[in-house]
Amino acid sequence: MIRHIELFTAKEKANIDQIVEGLSVLTAIPHARRLEIARNRKTDQIGNDVDVVVYGEFDNETELAAYKAHELYQDSIKRVRPLRQLRFAADYNVSSARHLG
Repeated sequence: MIRHIELFTAKEKANIDQIVEGLSVLTAIPHARRLEIARNRKTDQIGNDVDVVVYGEFDNETELAAYKAHELYQDSIKRVRPLRQLRFAADYNVSSARHLG
C-alpha cells in the first residue's frame, strides 16, 4: 500500500474554505482506498503554517498514477493552484516504513 500526503498553505487565509472545496472533488476519483481532505487543526507547539491536508491510501503505484491522471485531479489543480502559496507532497510504501514496536 502507498500513502500519499499533501500539505497546502493558502495565499490568503480567507481562501482556505475554497481550497478545501477545490480539493474535495478528489474524493470522487475511484482509485483511492481512502482519501481525506481536512483543515489543519493547528495545534502543533512549533509550527502551524500548513492550512489544508490531503491524506490518501492506494493499493499500488498503478492506482496512484491513475488517480493523478484522472480529469478530476486536473480540475482540482485548476481550482486550487491560484489560491495556494505552497504545496508539499510525499508518497511512501507502507511496507518499507518503520513501525513502532
